[in-house]
Amino acid sequence: MATSDTESDLATRAAAGAQPRRADARQNLERVLAAAVEVFTERGLEATIPEIAARAGVGKGTVYRSFPTKADLVRALARPHLDWFHELGAVAVRAASADAYGALEDLLEQIAARLAQDRLMVDVLSGFDDIGDERLAAHLESILALGRSQGTLRPDATGLDLDILVSGVARALIGHDIRDPDVWRRYARLALGALRPDPEPRSP
Repeated sequence: MATSDTESDLATRAAAGAQPRRADARQNLERVLAAAVEVFTERGLEATIPEIAARAGVGKGTVYRSFPTKADLVRALARPHLDWFHELGAVAVRAASADAYGALEDLLEQIAARLAQDRLMVDVLSGFDDIGDERLAAHLESILALGRSQGTLRPDATGLDLDILVSGVARALIGHDIRDPDVWRRYARLALGALRPDPEPRSP
């Protein structure tokens, strides 16, 4: 789902918010966020603020002024993705009133295709429990409820089921270093298929 904005552009705007910044402070913020993407991609979420500051060519204090903790920095990187997920989920909820299963399948395919090309975000979204955004989970619960009532999803299907299935697929694909979005979409469909209702038993 490419856009005209780069991930660092989006993260910069999200971190800066509505408050104006001096040109030098804005440039430092851009360097810090770009460096954070690079360092987290190379080292994972175990990377430290001093490593990121060194890559950005700024002092640690410069980073801590904008991001008091590493979790704050991770949240800034995650926010544009979370907003995208929220917007996508809201569209899926509207579509689910007619076909919950189809809406959920389309939603998961789009998310899978994006994560296939952004391994850092897989780590960010699964590695921090305090990201602080439950909007997508609420959308998924609404869609699941509609799917259960429409009979296209198992009557006992839950958000936890979906999370385990999809995250398990994502980790397996990462482990095999598969980056093709079409493959990710295929496995998203297969994972969702596990939540189809059990077939009616055949008559003897």
